Amino acid sequence: MAEAQNIPAGSTTAGSIAVAAESTVATRMSAPPSFDVADFPVPHGREEEWRFTPLERLAGLHDGTAVANGTGIKVDIDAPEGVVVETVGRDDARIGRAGTPVDRVAAQAYSSFEKASVVTVPKETVLTEPVRIAVHGEGGTAFAHQVIELGAFAEAVVVVDHTGDAVLAANVDYLLGDGAKLTVVSVQDWDDKAVHVSQNNALVGRDASFKSIVVTFGGDLVRLHPRVSYAGTGGEAELLGLYFTDAGQHQEHRLLVDHNAPHCRSNAAYKGALQGQDAHAVWIGDVLIEAKAEGTDTYEMNRNLVLTDGARVDSVPNLEIETGEIVGAGHASATGRFDDEQLFYLQSRGIPADEARRLVVRGFFAELVQKIGLPDVEERLLAKIDAELEASV
Repeated sequence: MAEAQNIPAGSTTAGSIAVAAESTVATRMSAPPSFDVADFPVPHGREEEWRFTPLERLAGLHDGTAVANGTGIKVDIDAPEGVVVETVGRDDARIGRAGTPVDRVAAQAYSSFEKASVVTVPKETVLTEPVRIAVHGEGGTAFAHQVIELGAFAEAVVVVDHTGDAVLAANVDYLLGDGAKLTVVSVQDWDDKAVHVSQNNALVGRDASFKSIVVTFGGDLVRLHPRVSYAGTGGEAELLGLYFTDAGQHQEHRLLVDHNAPHCRSNAAYKGALQGQDAHAVWIGDVLIEAKAEGTDTYEMNRNLVLTDGARVDSVPNLEIETGEIVGAGHASATGRFDDEQLFYLQSRGIPADEARRLVVRGFFAELVQKIGLPDVEERLLAKIDAELEASV
């Protein structure tokens, strides 16, 4: 079990924290991005960014053999009045503004999509109802691109549901104007055979606030790559996530927060539960504090609860710091087995074993679920957690 590490301004710590006075070259956390697939060699599984991913289960997304076919996916967008929803071509100036592909699958997705959906919340518009985006897999392989843009001082909540069966590679861009506030809830509730690989880029404007809540349940293989950078000072980013990994599933979440502007903040907190033979969860939390990002305040945390034998977790938090003039930076990672003492205590109070187990796991996730702020989504996720537990009994 790895304990928390906190770094006050001007100090350093060994281990997975690297400190440099100045850096003029790309680091491991900021590999050279490109929109061109040819700039990325076909991965063989020994690279740092691919060493945890079972390449043979990517259905050809990594080596160019995957080709869009079949119905692919169907996207339905339900937006409140005042929101602009468009389908645009590849030449739209908003596409790619939030970030550039950082691996071969993301570059393949960018090179292969034909039309992108763009959802725009005009400046100073405050939505009282969420934008709901339903992405449903209808078989086959698909490549997709989405853009969510908020004008200055706009406020919105976006809920994205992924269901059905598909092999999907996608890029998603979030563009936040100055003073904007965006909350995104992304739910991966795929069928058992689905493959979903996505790079999600957020560009946070001056004094803007971005909250991402990623929930992963379904799919054979899900690999998500949330990335955040800042377009001005005073930006805030909160990256929250929960995942429930069943037997045979591979669920991988790779975060990068690039503090490239002064006086910005970030907080990342992911929790996962695993059960069943060969259940495999991967969490990579990378935070880069550039030399110009004075006044940064950042923290990242990952907690995992292993419910049965045969499950595996890889949890790797990393900090790379290029200036000592920060407010603070730290990380924590811990993986533990189901607490039999808690279970015994509840049973000694007359609570049946199955109900006691459900209460312990619900309590483990409750803090993150409550931060979603949408009662219908919260209830659905808690019901899904209960269903996952019942299936293992």
